[in-house]
Amino acid sequence: MRAVESSARSNGWCELTEQSKENTLNSFLAGCACAAGVMFLLWYWQAGSGPLRRLGAPGQQLPALVMRGGDPYVRALMRTISAAESNVSQPYSVVYGGQYVRDLSRHPDRCVRIVTGPNKNNCTTAAGRYQMLTTTWDEKARNYHPHPGGFWLWKSYSFEPEFQDAVVYGWLSDSYAWGADIPQLLRQGKLDEVLRLLSGTWTSLGYGIEDNSMTGDLPEIYQKMLREELRVAR
Repeated sequence: MRAVESSARSNGWCELTEQSKENTLNSFLAGCACAAGVMFLLWYWQAGSGPLRRLGAPGQQLPALVMRGGDPYVRALMRTISAAESNVSQPYSVVYGGQYVRDLSRHPDRCVRIVTGPNKNNCTTAAGRYQMLTTTWDEKARNYHPHPGGFWLWKSYSFEPEFQDAVVYGWLSDSYAWGADIPQLLRQGKLDEVLRLLSGTWTSLGYGIEDNSMTGDLPEIYQKMLREELRVAR
């Protein structure tokens, strides 16, 4: 009888021990889930936005330029470039890989590892509506930024939306920079020639090395953007 009683107590202790282990495991898993949630919220806050919303299909609305005025043909081209390069709801503050930045007082200059394509495992600093590298931004801002800060050799170039637009607009309008008159080519209906010319800089335009899901739709997107820009310009 004592042996049976002792065995029963032993079995009861084992059951309690197993229950304790199960409770400990559940608590550990709950703690991990809580920690993961906190980490996600921190990332969400630092990135400045939630999940990206893809835009730009021919039936969808692309964000207008912040810049006022200018040639409607060049403006339509700029919106077409951004459809391929930064096809998200907040294009001016996006960096390669999809995160957003809050500080646009200068180019973000974040070097992010490329995860796909011919440049996989290299590092890129592409940022903003036109996904400009830090070196490209610094070079073109020196030529086309309308309101640089600083003085003499210590110039600084705000990366705010209106200045991203202004720099790219000035660059695309400069026939000397491209060896061609892009606004005139657009008026002649030679969009394919323009996209080919620009593909060395923006490689997703159809004649570069990194086509994406938007590349095939770019001619249709351009025509839609041009109709909008011409209507506003009237």
